[in-house]
Amino acid sequence: MWTLFYTFFKIGLFTIGGGYAMIPLMEKEIVAHGWLAQAAFLDIVAIAEMTPGPISINAATFVGYKLFGVLGAALATFGVVAPSLIIMVIFSHLLVKLKSSKYAVALQGIAITVAALIAASVFRLVQPAITSVADLAIALAALALVVKTKISPILIILGAGLVGVVLYGYLL
Repeated sequence: MWTLFYTFFKIGLFTIGGGYAMIPLMEKEIVAHGWLAQAAFLDIVAIAEMTPGPISINAATFVGYKLFGVLGAALATFGVVAPSLIIMVIFSHLLVKLKSSKYAVALQGIAITVAALIAASVFRLVQPAITSVADLAIALAALALVVKTKISPILIILGAGLVGVVLYGYLL
């Protein structure tokens, strides 16, 4: 059970940029430990994205619960948030000094790297999810609606689900 806590602590400690930037390391660790297969991890990411709250916390909670019940959910969740909590408590008073420092330009390099990690996550998650031309059409339509309109993402998700039911003709 401590391996679960340590693994999620490591995920929380070594990823900068939030939940989406954590996805590659989270996938590697969860699949390497044999806690979930890659396809199941993709499902977890989809569910964690649709439920309220940060994706990393939702995924950690689900994996912890799947393995060790409520105690596992608590340990995994605390493990993934503990590094951020510790770092924020220790370094919060340095923020004002850092903003006025000439070394603050390093933050720009970190921001660009986080964007690249998020883009890599998108490419890795899209490949197994799109298995047909219809899947690709749904994905591109959803992307266009998100980028070009002010339609709520919730409505886009619900609409894509409805299109999926119509195209594939069944409910789960």
